[in-house]
Amino acid sequence: MNSYGTRYRVTTYGESHGLAVGAIIDGCPAGHRVDFEAIGRDLERRRHGAPRQEEDRIEWLSGLLDGVTLGTPIAFAIRNRDARSDDYENLRNAFRPGHADYTYHRKYGLHDHRGGGRASARETTARVVAGALAKQLLHPVDIRAEVDHLGPERPDDTRGGTVACRVLGLPSGTGEPLFAKLSASLAAAMMSIPSAIGFEMGAGFAAADMAGSEFIDRWNPDGTTQTNHCGGIQGGISNGMPIEFRVAFHPVVSLPSPVECLTADGHLHTLSLGGRHDRCQVLRTPVIVEAMTAITLANFKL
Repeated sequence: MNSYGTRYRVTTYGESHGLAVGAIIDGCPAGHRVDFEAIGRDLERRRHGAPRQEEDRIEWLSGLLDGVTLGTPIAFAIRNRDARSDDYENLRNAFRPGHADYTYHRKYGLHDHRGGGRASARETTARVVAGALAKQLLHPVDIRAEVDHLGPERPDDTRGGTVACRVLGLPSGTGEPLFAKLSASLAAAMMSIPSAIGFEMGAGFAAADMAGSEFIDRWNPDGTTQTNHCGGIQGGISNGMPIEFRVAFHPVVSLPSPVECLTADGHLHTLSLGGRHDRCQVLRTPVIVEAMTAITLANFKL
């Protein structure tokens, strides 16, 4: 599956070291004037501090006329101009621990060793663009994510952390019961982000140690609640309170020191992973969390 969504459907394409990454967005209503500067700001947030210096210039290919959406599929491309594929040549026939090399090879019979191919976080560039456009469609709903915890910093190692997201202004009644719950949709969206390893709504896992009398969100006369342990969603549908959730990201598994890799012929060899990698990718993930949230909510709104 390279597509996400039904009413606001985003299909991404491209590999980390291919010619370009991009997406086709189907379902965007006609007549919306696009704020290109806002999209650029979100791309800059994703790019900030990245070891790989891509300019991330968007080439809009279809679906727009004079900056206004036509209601037809919107296609765009972002050229890869700073890829260094030779850095990964020693990994052509090796599987890095913790990466998708082995699982992709098992599924497809081959894998793209150049920076992880489709499994690379480079693919999320397209999601950020599609999500930034979705944010504009959702206005005045406000989506804000930020790093709220970082793992311990150790010399010559990597670390993970968590990102907290809060959605304000989402009307009550957004979502569906049972299998299309808003909470379930958000969980699926967040867990599709590279390195995501955990998701919790509201009180999350801490609720397992709470008594029911502590967890229950008691009413105010105006329909708001005194607490928000449920994270703004009841029965899979928004209740008008802020949507609150957290996403955990594991540490980067491209270590700065050589690691033992499994070769295609079943041998273990200690290899340098090469390439340019974050020591802590969590600092650049809040805008990706916002993008996937916006795409999810746009699907419900439309």
